[in-house]
Amino acid sequence: MAKARPNTERIIKEDIDRIKAYEKAFGVKMPYVDENGEVQGLPDAYPREVNGVIRSGYRLTELGRQAVKTGNPVQNPILGRNSAEETYRESQHMYDMAEKLGITLFQFVHSEATRHIDPLDGIELIEQSRGKGGITPAGEREFVQMGGGSKHPIRINATGDTTHLNVLNALIAGFDGTDLGPVIHVHFGGRGIHDFRTKVVNGYKAIQICAENNIFVQLDTHKHINNIMGTDGMALAMVLLSEGLAVKAKLDRALSAIQMNVAGINILADLALVKAFRETIWSEFIIAVPETFQNPPADLIAEQAHFARMAVTAKLAGANFYRPKAAENVGIPTGESMAKAIWATQNVFEGTYKVEIHDPFIDERKEEIKTEAMAVLTAALKRDKMLKPEEINAEFWAQYDEHELIDLIVEAGKSGILDTPRAGGWDLKRFVKTNRDKDGIRRYVSGYTPLGVDEKYMPITKENIEIPKETPVTKKEKVVLATVGADAHVVGINMVKEAIQKAGYEVIFLRGMNLPETVAEVAAETKASVVGVSNLLGLGMTLFPRVSKRLEELGLRDDVVLLAGGRIAEKEEEHAMYEKKIKEEGTAFLGVDNFFGPGTDLDECVKWIEEELAKKKNK
Repeated sequence: MAKARPNTERIIKEDIDRIKAYEKAFGVKMPYVDENGEVQGLPDAYPREVNGVIRSGYRLTELGRQAVKTGNPVQNPILGRNSAEETYRESQHMYDMAEKLGITLFQFVHSEATRHIDPLDGIELIEQSRGKGGITPAGEREFVQMGGGSKHPIRINATGDTTHLNVLNALIAGFDGTDLGPVIHVHFGGRGIHDFRTKVVNGYKAIQICAENNIFVQLDTHKHINNIMGTDGMALAMVLLSEGLAVKAKLDRALSAIQMNVAGINILADLALVKAFRETIWSEFIIAVPETFQNPPADLIAEQAHFARMAVTAKLAGANFYRPKAAENVGIPTGESMAKAIWATQNVFEGTYKVEIHDPFIDERKEEIKTEAMAVLTAALKRDKMLKPEEINAEFWAQYDEHELIDLIVEAGKSGILDTPRAGGWDLKRFVKTNRDKDGIRRYVSGYTPLGVDEKYMPITKENIEIPKETPVTKKEKVVLATVGADAHVVGINMVKEAIQKAGYEVIFLRGMNLPETVAEVAAETKASVVGVSNLLGLGMTLFPRVSKRLEELGLRDDVVLLAGGRIAEKEEEHAMYEKKIKEEGTAFLGVDNFFGPGTDLDECVKWIEEELAKKKNK
């Protein structure tokens, strides 16, 4: 008899209009509600046989526990191409390498970026962003039917406006796991178009579906707080809030993992970080991921030396899973490059003797992280008394009603209790300022700690940090900056924004996920002289010319300096070709006046803008 899944069926009934929109947008058959009000087309929960293999989140539970026995993290490589055929073909290189090494992988199949967007409210954004960033919902199903996940369990990234719909598709397809990020990843990371509350609610629905269907979950992520200059203790507090939602949803902790960055800068700090999380979190597993904003060289051999530092830390810290990296600065890697990264990573794991390191620094830093997390959590949950790590367990979360907990999370994000300097969500309050100190640890600048949280519990930098006064606007020209298409990557464009503001310009910053035409129209409305657009998914050749075209239709193209950034190519093998094309032909084929990719010298970018403005002024 099939397992009863009341939450899954209720969610399908409640969101049937969005499910129909998902079906139409992505061309896949989804569950439906019949004339009697009953849910049809919903496959059985896991464990379930799909294409001759019993699929289940517990396949990943077994792998994660295997890492504890062997002392080597299980590798979690990321590879997803634009079609099932291409993804499966490229994956063969990884599978062959795994066979040679005698290991089982936990493959992260990256999905197309369109799935960050609500298919009912954001169909236009979906339509203009197709074909980049990874595999489609239909491709997921085809990939499994080709043999994907047969030997090596697979997960898909589901984060976005309607995470729960993506999880339903993954269940139908036969993916063992997924990632959600209801508190951190989706909104602080800038995925989707909706407000914080909608994303937390839909994230909770996704956890409920995973709980009833035995889907393995990367629940939330320290990595995405680290990416946007947040602190370790802030990340831990937010992860604990996500775990509160997971407990309310009755997810098995054996199906839950937390993703963490390891920096490889200060091994003692990395060990303290993982220990602090391991001793506090409810989830059974940790997925360690190398920091990817240290600008590794665009050279596959040198890059592996760079990432080897993080692999050593992941092993010594006892991570259950580890994501090898390849071609990080040039786009989605080929399967061949990822296979080499898998070999290099396994070589590090097997060639590194695991020893327990005892050092007072580790203990002090671990307690500092926990103290910050407890202070933030205490404020977010409006507790009168300071919480202690040992209190935060399943019984603790049982005292909260699910709606009450969601309300507290949303209020904490909007009031500045939960805060990072470069949070992506448009309705989050931003106040804090942080500094990465020479020891590799990010701490707050005094006077700029989270609002509503007692500063005495916050780690404060001892370095002499001069906070620049808000740069006065001294130039008359205005600058509009935005990412275009279904792209939530805003770290680079944030850096460009800060450099331009420092030069005295007023910046109208639209953040992530904008229609090209909207950016041009905002430029017209604000009478901007400069427009900068970015896309990290390789959609620039399609989207950048649309900004130019709309400016032309508005009669403004000749008056506006138009520059672009991001990755000109989506895939590793295309990168060199387009770099050469730009060098030989310029950027006219992109519809822009210049292109500034990863590793750009920000001063050079600002200097170029000023030179172009001067040219237009002197015409």
